[in-house]
Amino acid sequence: MSLHAQDRLKDKVVLITGGSQGIGRGIADVFVGEGARVTIISRTETKLKKVTNDLKAKGGDIRYSVADITKEEDMRRVVEEILKIHGRLDVLIHNAAGLFPFTKAEDMTYAQWREALETNLDGVFLVTKAVLPQMKKQKYGRIVYTSSISGPRVGLPGKSHYTAAKAGLTGFMKTIAVELARDGITVNAVEPGNIETEGLFEKNSPQAIKERVAPIPMGRLGTPHEVAHAHLFLASDEAHYITGQSLVVDGGQTLPETQFGY
Repeated sequence: MSLHAQDRLKDKVVLITGGSQGIGRGIADVFVGEGARVTIISRTETKLKKVTNDLKAKGGDIRYSVADITKEEDMRRVVEEILKIHGRLDVLIHNAAGLFPFTKAEDMTYAQWREALETNLDGVFLVTKAVLPQMKKQKYGRIVYTSSISGPRVGLPGKSHYTAAKAGLTGFMKTIAVELARDGITVNAVEPGNIETEGLFEKNSPQAIKERVAPIPMGRLGTPHEVAHAHLFLASDEAHYITGQSLVVDGGQTLPETQFGY
């Protein structure tokens, strides 16, 4: 848990998608450390159990549910379970995303394109739609999406399907932020750069990771907890007058015009 917990989310009821590893696990760790009542979901029960047991051992108020963000019925069920236990739902952290093999657009099949958009964009819509009735009823809610610098900020060759989805997320986020502004609901996003996650190390060779670090002015990868603290700010009442915005957490990667001569 956070070493400097201040109960900024004390008793807030939080749903975190993709909470079984990587950035999602980091968010869960920070949030329970700040007093939140957390439910994490993903499709992998073994990983969900481990995170839940680990954080419970630290005194965290956390539970899990196995669910698929691309299935509307799963999202409705998860929200119903949370409301049955807690009676409210204050914060949605939508972190779940799919990573797909590098494929240039000219070689990409329509099936590959659709799969990436279903996971990385359709899922955003479905989980958001599931939480809105309760948040509107409460006249209170915090929605924070984990996006990426890839798409909203920069192109990533071989990942046009992924970048299109993340750029689409930004447009969706800005529009519903306007739609929900009078309902006491804020909608924002965090855009991480290259972060130390299981997925990054599983899908990249040591040389590829070295190449990813090269253009980062800070000279290192970020950590899940560093991303999680950006989510914490946007989910807290400290950010109650911020909506429709994206917070970049990338060690300065998107700043230089070129890495040469740096």
